[in-house]
Amino acid sequence: MQHPWVRVESAHRQEWLSRQNCSISPRQLALIFGSLVAVSLTIAALFALSGAWLVLPFALIEVLGLGVAFVVHARHAADYERITLSPESLTVEVSRATRLMQQQCTPAWTRVEYQGRRRELIGLVASGRRIEVGRFVPESDRRGLANELRTQLQGMRS
Repeated sequence: MQHPWVRVESAHRQEWLSRQNCSISPRQLALIFGSLVAVSLTIAALFALSGAWLVLPFALIEVLGLGVAFVVHARHAADYERITLSPESLTVEVSRATRLMQQQCTPAWTRVEYQGRRRELIGLVASGRRIEVGRFVPESDRRGLANELRTQLQGMRS
């Protein structure tokens, strides 16, 4: 069965990695952006040469807006969540845009909270703190990840 996360298991450590679904590479994105800019500015230049010069500033505004949208997309293309479980610690690493956040807790004191409600993330609760994971896992597959985490945490306790 294909999962939207990757699980790596070794003798004393397990790791789950889920990534943002990104179907286009940065190079492909740049090529598409360049093509759209070229077409838009060529059409605007042709209209400007025909006397409709006011089309050119609007084309530049369009290209600028498109550029901003592509930059926002590119910043989030490499987002991920990594959950690392060892007998000593449970570490959650979340990368979003340029921010990297890391939180740790003790596996023996950690429980998994997930009810399966719409848009609900998986909660890892320990020592009064709640760490939410599963942003990049489709809602239909979150229960499977929650069950896997629950099973592995229980295995660490025994």
